[in-house]
Amino acid sequence: MAEHGPVLNVHPSNCLVDEKTEVEVKHLAADYKITLHALIRSEDGDDWESFGRYTSDSSGTVKVSRDKSLGGTFEGVEGMGLLWSMRPVPESKPGRRFRKNNVQTPVKVTFSVYEGHLARGFKHHIPLTSATAERWYLAPEVQRVEVTEGEMKGTLFIPPGSGPFPAVLDLWGGQGGRVEYRSALLASRGYVSLALEYIGILTAEGKLHHVDNTYFETAFTFLKKHPKVRPDRVAVMGMSFGVSVTLGLTAYSEIVEPRCVVCTSGSHIMPLKGSLADVYAALQQNVDKIRYDEKMRIIWRDLLLPVPDDPSKKVKMGEIKCPVLLIVGEDDQNWPASESAADMKKMMEEAGNSHLLTVLSYPGTGHLIEPPYSPHVRFSDFKLLEAKTKVVVLWGGETVPHSRAQEESWQKTLAFLEEHLYDNSREVTRCC
Repeated sequence: MAEHGPVLNVHPSNCLVDEKTEVEVKHLAADYKITLHALIRSEDGDDWESFGRYTSDSSGTVKVSRDKSLGGTFEGVEGMGLLWSMRPVPESKPGRRFRKNNVQTPVKVTFSVYEGHLARGFKHHIPLTSATAERWYLAPEVQRVEVTEGEMKGTLFIPPGSGPFPAVLDLWGGQGGRVEYRSALLASRGYVSLALEYIGILTAEGKLHHVDNTYFETAFTFLKKHPKVRPDRVAVMGMSFGVSVTLGLTAYSEIVEPRCVVCTSGSHIMPLKGSLADVYAALQQNVDKIRYDEKMRIIWRDLLLPVPDDPSKKVKMGEIKCPVLLIVGEDDQNWPASESAADMKKMMEEAGNSHLLTVLSYPGTGHLIEPPYSPHVRFSDFKLLEAKTKVVVLWGGETVPHSRAQEESWQKTLAFLEEHLYDNSREVTRCC
């Protein structure tokens, strides 16, 4: 090894979370065994780690995008394996999920080089060298504005520049609250994005309030009328529970007329022209269909199965007049995304509008399809809003195919939005 020890380079060391990072170690001895380790401390105070075992080449170099990991949390040539294979450290409580709540700070990743091929106990070893990278959901100069319009609550993200820009109404899933990180990333890519809070809203008396469809229409109208938004270029993006809302509004609302929609891990099964309260009521009727795996992790996908033949129990897909991108995990244990996608395709073929539908279906992929390089979470704690109790939910997916799906589906989502919301050419916003 070189006299001054190895040098660890992480490039870029400051970038958006959907960008690739090159990790390289130089000035090792030839054929030298090392373990590359990555560590993140989540906002919940949990440590997440990954590692790969490498042997340097004849010049004393290890390059993660070129060289094979010989074992660890990932194997083979995996340029981003140190990020997507992250998992809670062994002593963590079970049921952890990695989510960024404060998008105004970066995800800090500490990369370290250890001598030899290690498998555990990294905190008991002193690294040869370390380097830190900062990965952001929010690009520099993107504005973050908390919004209250009547009873509507959300966070608006506005890209830098004079605009006007296309926009996305971002509807997350059944966990509730305000989830900002996808909206922040969309704004970092050139879209005004509104992360809408719509599940888990409490009344003045502290009771759960199910918003009606006018709530979403207010949000869509707010976006359309914003001075930085092109009113004819507004999309809706739904995740999980948000898919039912997205499709219902797109099919029936005279106010919500999106240019296109993106639907991830969801279903069209909901009462005809129904509201959130109607969907909850329909689910309550099927609680006997809840299953558990061998570790008593809850499986909800059967609540909506079999896909009903009765057209009054699902969104009338023939009414949709804009392009639809469906993203499906074939191992989704939470929602019947695959069966729903097949039925939606059939309905649209029968209605003559299937040319508007694009389906991305991924084997070995679970429910939580996140932005690329996010850690795969097969199961996690989930707070039941009505009962105010906590359960462990099985989301599904296997780490390698799920991670591949996250990367590809995000790239295809950006391409889909670009095609339908932007003119033919533009500069893509980048932070580094």
